[in-house]
Amino acid sequence: MEKNIDPIAQLLKEHEEALRHLKRLRRTSDSLRQKGYSVALFGQLRSEVAFIAEEVGDHNRKEEEALFPVIEHYVEGPTEIMRQEHRQLEKLYRKLVRHMNAIAKNTGSSAALNGIHDTTRSIVQLMVNHIHKENNILFPMVQKFLSKEALREVARRML
Repeated sequence: MEKNIDPIAQLLKEHEEALRHLKRLRRTSDSLRQKGYSVALFGQLRSEVAFIAEEVGDHNRKEEEALFPVIEHYVEGPTEIMRQEHRQLEKLYRKLVRHMNAIAKNTGSSAALNGIHDTTRSIVQLMVNHIHKENNILFPMVQKFLSKEALREVARRML
């Protein structure tokens, strides 16, 4: 990322992509619960879960290593809440992977299918609420109060 790129605009763009994947994750999970296991549906689920692991993980790292430390020069409360939610998401992700491993071993396991469904719903709810807070509270605050130099520092750290 170049220094002249607005880091908040980049994070907002990543949020938009995450919301599209969350919608597909929820639809796929609902279909698995309604129709039962299929290779195609499970493949779609794996694809969306991989997005969470890779892209959302990278996005959260950028926030925690680039944005939050700059914000914390001024205030810590909002970033601590965001960090807690990132940790909660990681915990839910690990739980989802356990359910997916169980269904891979026994494709007829209704307990594993229900676990996948319930955990994906928790992930979607947490992430949608988290994104809403960042988009509507944290990021506008950052844009209002951080100097252009501070934003350039965030962009540099996001590399």
